[in-house]
Amino acid sequence: MASFACLSACGGDGSSAGSGATVQSVSAVNATASTLPPAAQTPAPTHWMPVATDTWQLQLTGTINTSYAAQVYDIDLFDTPQATIDVLKGQGKRVVCYFSAGSSENWRADFKQFAAADMGKALSGWPGERWLDTRSPNVRRIMQGRMDLAKSKGCDGVDADNVDGYTNAPGLPLTAATQLDYNLFLANEAHARGLAVGLKNDVDQIAQLATAFDFAVNEQCFQYKECASYAPFSTQGKAVFNVEYASRYKDAATRAALCASAKAAHLRTLVLPLNLDDAFRYACD
Repeated sequence: MASFACLSACGGDGSSAGSGATVQSVSAVNATASTLPPAAQTPAPTHWMPVATDTWQLQLTGTINTSYAAQVYDIDLFDTPQATIDVLKGQGKRVVCYFSAGSSENWRADFKQFAAADMGKALSGWPGERWLDTRSPNVRRIMQGRMDLAKSKGCDGVDADNVDGYTNAPGLPLTAATQLDYNLFLANEAHARGLAVGLKNDVDQIAQLATAFDFAVNEQCFQYKECASYAPFSTQGKAVFNVEYASRYKDAATRAALCASAKAAHLRTLVLPLNLDDAFRYACD
């Protein structure tokens, strides 16, 4: 399975079991769960942050098309050659590197570092992928290593996927509170390395996380009528990068209505194929 394998788990439908759950404070979580390493407390260094007007491109499979006049490229951390990142940086573009922070993928180079106890149920419909116990110190160490790789490859930011496992029956005792703690851990670790960090979906916790994260990446908020949830990002002038996959948006008139709504909501919206291979691209820019 190629690197787009986690995408179906990322989109929300507004009916997740975790919706409306009471979110404990991060300090309470750490006080009651000794397996959770404390989040980094060092001040965040200066780092790049996209703004609401930045244009973007998302491609996770195939040879990256570097010809788009987009200011931000979201590409796969592992599979994108260093030479491609160098080309994009040489063009003055910002590079966001994608990885799954909430699932194991058995084709990744670091897969063997996960312990059996770190992994829960399989992601439905996505062979080779299993939910991760995001409370695990080992899982967190592996994610730190991935951010080190992002920094070494010259990425400006990271797109950490599958950070809403608690809403997906992962076969692990994850809760809204443990998810909040983990997502804040990811944000702190990215900032400690001078990387911007995007919140991928996790719509139910946007209000708690919009200050800690530098931008948002959303899949199908128009499809699931969740776009209004991103106001905490847009009111701060932070970028909200949205992608829609529904085939109806290939129709010019339907897409025009979509783009009008996207612009009114201060979203940067793309219509792309689900496997994110650059087979087609429509941008509401």
